[in-house]
Amino acid sequence: MATDLQLKETIPSLTDRLVATYVEDCTIHHLDHEPLPSRLKVIRVLDHLFEVIFPGFGRRENLHMSNVQYYVGGLLVELHDDLTRQIALALRLDPKFANCSTQDLERKGQQVAVDFLNTIPDLRCMLALDVHAAYDGDPASTGTTETILCYPSVEAVCIYRLAHELFRRGVPLIPRIMTEYAHSKTGIDIHPGATIGRSFFIDHGTGVVIGATCEIGDYVKLYQGVTLGALSFPKDDEGKLIRDEKRHPTLEDHVVVYANATVLGGETVVGHHSVVGSSVWLMDSVDPYTLVTLEKPKLRIREGYQSSATKGAGV
Repeated sequence: MATDLQLKETIPSLTDRLVATYVEDCTIHHLDHEPLPSRLKVIRVLDHLFEVIFPGFGRRENLHMSNVQYYVGGLLVELHDDLTRQIALALRLDPKFANCSTQDLERKGQQVAVDFLNTIPDLRCMLALDVHAAYDGDPASTGTTETILCYPSVEAVCIYRLAHELFRRGVPLIPRIMTEYAHSKTGIDIHPGATIGRSFFIDHGTGVVIGATCEIGDYVKLYQGVTLGALSFPKDDEGKLIRDEKRHPTLEDHVVVYANATVLGGETVVGHHSVVGSSVWLMDSVDPYTLVTLEKPKLRIREGYQSSATKGAGV
């Protein structure tokens, strides 16, 4: 009871102190403005899109050809409505649309939503190639069902490809919400602005980073811990970051990059059919059919060695 009384006495004072910080620093609140896109609703959109792209693999069971059209049609109606609303809210953040009415933004949001939804059949074909690349690239896989249900890279790449289509259409914020959601679930960080070709596979996946201006060709394979990043962040005369330059590398067709390798720089091009070995740090372009590896480390084995910890434990 004493604790409850203390809480009742503390809450008004705590509330006043907290609200005072909103007045002091307005950079980390969004009060007195139009609503922002909802992260929860964007995630729901992704959930519906997964159902449409991979029917039968998600929450709805017992789907077959005689009822799938009805099910998918209902999802598409929901997707249209949710996307229209969320895109309209996001477009408000673009200075080009700052003076547009709510009705104009809704119309623009609907136009983008319909255009985006019309890409889904072609995206399914692209994702089918990614699913098969995962199966073909991993001898531990038992089939494409396993890659769809179990492989984090398939989910991350699927979300990236969806987000990339919205990014290409100039939709603010929502593509990043999508890919950061994938990042939080899978440990794979793909910026929606990156350009990635067909039959793309990330084996294991954890810790992979693909920057915003990366260009990746067809049939590329990455392993865990790979970073395709920026060599530096150029600044203008006022010391502000220059944001519209190519900062991240290009990987041409049939490139393989092994675990924990780092490839940096907007001018760095890894030629087609090249291999970048594990733990390599690469900042220069390489020609096609190149193997880039570190010098083989020397392994030292000391027999009869006991550390202080093992001595103390009587080992």
